[in-house]
Order: sequence, then structure tokens, then C-alpha cells
Amino acid sequence: MATQNHVRNPLEWGWDHLKQTSQAVGSTADSMDGAWEDRAIAPPTVRRITAADVGDALAKGVRDFGAARTDVVMLCLLYPLAGLAISRMAFDYGMLALVFPLIAGFALIAPLFGLGLYEISRRRERGLETRWTDAFAVARSPNIGSIMVMGLLLLAIFCLWLFAANLLYTVTLGPDAPVSAQAFVRDALTTPQGLTMTIVGIGVGFLFALVVLVIGVVSLPMLLDRPVGVGTAVATSVRAVRMNPGPMAMWGVIVAASLAIGALPLLIGLAIVLPVLGHATWHLYRKVVVNQED
Repeated sequence: MATQNHVRNPLEWGWDHLKQTSQAVGSTADSMDGAWEDRAIAPPTVRRITAADVGDALAKGVRDFGAARTDVVMLCLLYPLAGLAISRMAFDYGMLALVFPLIAGFALIAPLFGLGLYEISRRRERGLETRWTDAFAVARSPNIGSIMVMGLLLLAIFCLWLFAANLLYTVTLGPDAPVSAQAFVRDALTTPQGLTMTIVGIGVGFLFALVVLVIGVVSLPMLLDRPVGVGTAVATSVRAVRMNPGPMAMWGVIVAASLAIGALPLLIGLAIVLPVLGHATWHLYRKVVVNQED
């Protein structure tokens, strides 16, 4: 038996506000992107890499994490705590069916949480003294406008994923909210409608994750590192994936598996997984995109 709480209303409210925000920043994003494009000397050069390069980037990420102060771990604990708070809100507002999409969809916005870690790795690469407070230096970046636009793009993709997950639930097990977490899990794994929702949901989630991998694997580190616009950063990321499909697929599997493992113990493992992946992402960017000074 289901309650009368409807799952869609909070999402529709949030989606409407997201659309209004996107429209408001649209013209600003276009002009901002063009301004930075004019400052770029030449399109970034993309290298071909191997699986060994991916492994080396990950190893360097582990070393950066090991060299960072314990305060960075405490800082990254905010992410799992925020995830638990959001999950709790989903329970309280009748959105129990969206708890798993919320957790799984974290991978779509995870690159945003790596920005401060990219900055720390960048400073270490230059031989500069680093402190955990350097993670907040991103806010002073001259390219902060383009970084914010890229962040809004990833947030929009995340919201689209939640909308798709909610729609899939509505046409299979909905529209009413499940009466309990146990009932929802039972229905999702033992009924034909639930199995359809689970299998199709995994497929749709994979497509969303693939889009974020293609457009975001090097775009945010590049926006932090170079005076380029969002268009150039995304185009470079797409070229990097197209030129290195095998290594990039390997990187995507590593990221997905690491986030899944980190999310298992009440998301607490993300406090270690996120810093390692964040630092490693910077080093992967350095391997894929030729340094301006080379």
C-alpha cells in the first residue's frame, strides 16, 4: 500500500528554478566565454596516453594525498556529511525513491568538489608551499566566471538525471511514494516493474555518467589552469576522450568503482576517495593536455 505523498512536486519546483537561473546566466556565459577565448593563444594540444599513464596519474594522486595535511581529510568529510543530510531530507519529504539516484548521481557533480584539490596539486607541481586553505584559492581565480558556468552545466546534468530517475519510477512503481525503504527495495528487486526500473535506470545512469566523463574529464582543471572559455575546455575534453578511448574508459571505471566503494560505509569513505581522485584528475589532465610552457 502506498501513501498519497507525490514524488514529483519538489523536483518540479527545483527544476523550474534551475531553468530560471540558467536563462539568467545564459547571455553572461556567452560573453564570458568569448572574452576568455580571445585571450587563448592557440587551441590546447592533446596527447595520446596509455593505461600506464592513467596508473601513474593515480599514483601521483595518492602521493599528493599523502603529502597533504590531515585537515584536508577533515575538509572532505563535509561531502559525505552533506550527502547524508540530503538523503535524510529525501526521506522526510517523501522522495525515498530518489535516495539511490541522489547518491549514484554524485559522480555527475564530483568534478566540482575536486577544484580545490586541483589547486593544491598545481601548487605542489610548481614547488610552492601548500596548505589546506589553498583549496579556497579557486575563488580568486581570474577564470572563476567560466568555472561557475561549467559548474552550472554539471548541476543541470545532475538535475536532469534526477528528473529522469523520477520519471522512470513514476511509470514503473509510482506515482505514489513507497511506504518504507524495505518495501521499495523489495519491489525494485522482486517485481517485473521494479526490475524494469532497476535495469533501465542503470542504463540511463551510465549514459549520464558517460556524458560527464566526455565533457568534464579535463575541462575543469583546464579552466583553473588556463585563460580559456567553457567552449574550448569542453571541446578539448571531448578531443581527449576521442583520442584516448581506452585509457579514458579505464579512468571512468576507476572513478565509478572508487566512488561506489567510498559510498558504502555511509559515504564516509568519500573523505579519502575524493581527495585521491581529485589530485589524480589534475595529473591526468597534465598528461593529456600539453603544458603551455612545454
